[in-house]
Amino acid sequence: LYRGLAADLNFNVMFSRKGHLTLAHSDASLRTMRWRAEVNKVGGVDSDVVGPDDVKRLVPHIDTSDRPRYPILGALYHPPGGIIRHDAVVWGYARAADRLGAHLHQHTEVTGIDVVGGRVRGVRTTRGDVGADVVVNATAGWASLIADMAGVRLPVQTFPLQAAVTEPVKPFLRTVVVSGTLHVYVSQTARGELVFGASVDPFASYSTRGSLEFTEGLASHVLQLMPSLSSLRLLRQWAGLCDMTPDFAPIMGPTDVEGFLVDVGWGTYGFKAGPVSGEAMAECVATGVTPEIISSFGLDRFARGELVGEKGAAAVGH
Repeated sequence: LYRGLAADLNFNVMFSRKGHLTLAHSDASLRTMRWRAEVNKVGGVDSDVVGPDDVKRLVPHIDTSDRPRYPILGALYHPPGGIIRHDAVVWGYARAADRLGAHLHQHTEVTGIDVVGGRVRGVRTTRGDVGADVVVNATAGWASLIADMAGVRLPVQTFPLQAAVTEPVKPFLRTVVVSGTLHVYVSQTARGELVFGASVDPFASYSTRGSLEFTEGLASHVLQLMPSLSSLRLLRQWAGLCDMTPDFAPIMGPTDVEGFLVDVGWGTYGFKAGPVSGEAMAECVATGVTPEIISSFGLDRFARGELVGEKGAAAVGH
């Protein structure tokens, strides 16, 4: 969906097809990669398992020898994968929504959700009240706080997710590289900067400050993959917030409060699923019927003890 998004929105979202490598450092992870490749193929996705020689061909700067602590045994290669500018996507959606008559209120804090007789009636904000028969909680990082305002309890915990970027260098990395074992991913922007990230922080928090511990661990893991990057300088690092569910799958659809819907708990991979989840939630709002594609992700699955056991969740935040 992202490949055609620019045409749909009439806005350049800067999609760059680069290919995507998920590295395997053990026999067990290699078996998992083969399983995922077959599942992807059944879904019509171009995906296959490649060996160390192919990894080296795709990423010449990567160390495929047996010297690293976690040698590369292979990888799941997804040729259509790529990167996209998140800020461009937001502005593209905002402009399209504005053209269609939606009202966007920036710098406006939600202070409460009005619920009368078990049904949502509106939203209270710092700039006034808004009446509404349907309210969708699609917040990331603050999902449980917003749900509490409506009297809905969500089984989510919020964790910081950090990333960093280097000084720009001559383009050399044409593929997105991910290692779940090392908890790191790396890609190169059109301006030449290298973007690094890892898994979520180990402790729940609402902090968006970077930490030295993250930087040290990230540098160590990146250099195990690409020792030639040792002289690069980091320009900046930052953190965002991720809402994680017990089964690492999102929570989508209606709640016990009539008219109050949720699309939350996406963890580290919500941005990638944004277009398809948005279509499904729009159908849910318009028809009042939960689409089959998201029916397994309802909030009531936790009360029934029917957790999804998400196998496609990102190993690291990217």
